[in-house]
Amino acid sequence: MARYFENDAGELVPDALSGFARAHADLVAYDPADGFFTARQASPARRVGLLSGGGSGHEPLHAGYVGAGMLDAACPGRVFASPHNRQIYRASRAVAGPEGVLHIVKNYTGDRINFGIAAERLADAGITCARVLIDDDLASDSEEIASGRRGTGATMLIEKVLGGAADTGMGLGALVDLGTSLAGRSRTLAAASAAHNAPATGEPAFGLLPGELEYGVGIHGERADRTRSQGSVDALVDDMTGALLDALRPGPDDPVVALVNGLGSVTSLELYGIFGELARVLDARRVRLARHLVGDYVTALDMRGFSLTLMVADHDTLGFYDAPVRTPALRW
Repeated sequence: MARYFENDAGELVPDALSGFARAHADLVAYDPADGFFTARQASPARRVGLLSGGGSGHEPLHAGYVGAGMLDAACPGRVFASPHNRQIYRASRAVAGPEGVLHIVKNYTGDRINFGIAAERLADAGITCARVLIDDDLASDSEEIASGRRGTGATMLIEKVLGGAADTGMGLGALVDLGTSLAGRSRTLAAASAAHNAPATGEPAFGLLPGELEYGVGIHGERADRTRSQGSVDALVDDMTGALLDALRPGPDDPVVALVNGLGSVTSLELYGIFGELARVLDARRVRLARHLVGDYVTALDMRGFSLTLMVADHDTLGFYDAPVRTPALRW
C-alpha cells in the first residue's frame, strides 16, 4: 500500500497549509480560522482583487500563486474538494479592491456552487463580484457531459495573465472579458500511466495494465473515455499536440504559450523530453512557440502523468504574461 508522509490522513492538508505559511511568510499571510491565504504585497494600481481556490492535492495550485503580480488570495479545500463558501466569502472581503473582486473558478460542480454562494453573500454585503470560468480540458469536451469541459492546466496561465492585467489598473469588466477570452483560447490534454493514490487508503484511483495509458485523464483521477497503449513519447505527443491545435486552430501569425506540466510523479528528465517533442510538432505545424513553462504547476497528488496546455496569445497577452511576478511557485 502506498503511504504518504503524514501524521494522519485527516491532518495532511492542515499540516501542509501550516507549513506552507511558515515557509513563505515573506510572501503570504495565512488565516487558519477561515482557511485562506492572502498576498503580503500587491500593486497599488490594482482596482480589483483576484481570488482563486480549489481542492488540495494540486500543489502549487492555487496557494503557490498568491503574491505580487498574480493572485491576491487563494482558498484551499480538502483533497480534491471545493473550498467552503465561507472561506471564499471571507477571503474575498479581505482582498476586494475599489471595483470589487474577481473569482477565477475551475469548472467543477462543487467549485461553481461554493463560489456562487460566496458571490451572493458578497452582493448582499455591497461588494461587487464577478467570475471567470476556466474550462480548458479537451478530453471532457463532449455534448454528453452536461457540466462542460473541466478546468485544468490553463488555470495557472490565466491567473498569471490576469494578474499582469490587474496590475495595470484594469477594471473588473475588462478583466472578465480578458479572462473569458483567454479561457476560450486555451486547451489542455492529459495522459497518465498510473493513477494517484488516495491519502486515506493508499489505494490507486484506477488500475492500468503494464504498457497502458489513460488518454484524457482528469486531475482528480477521472477516467478517460479510452485507454491506449503508451508507445513512444514522440507518437504520444504528436497525437496530443495535434488534438490541441485542431481544437484551437491558431492562425499563422498567432503566437502560443505552452505549458508542459507534471501531474505529480513524472521526472524533470521526462518532462523536458516531452517539451522537446512538443516544440518539434509546433515547428512542423509552423506555430510560433512564444513562451513556455516546463515543470510541476498543476499536479494531481502522485499521479504518474503529464498534461499539455496551449494558449493562443496576442501582443497584450504576452505583455501581461511577461509582467513581473513574485509568488512562492512562480517568479520573474
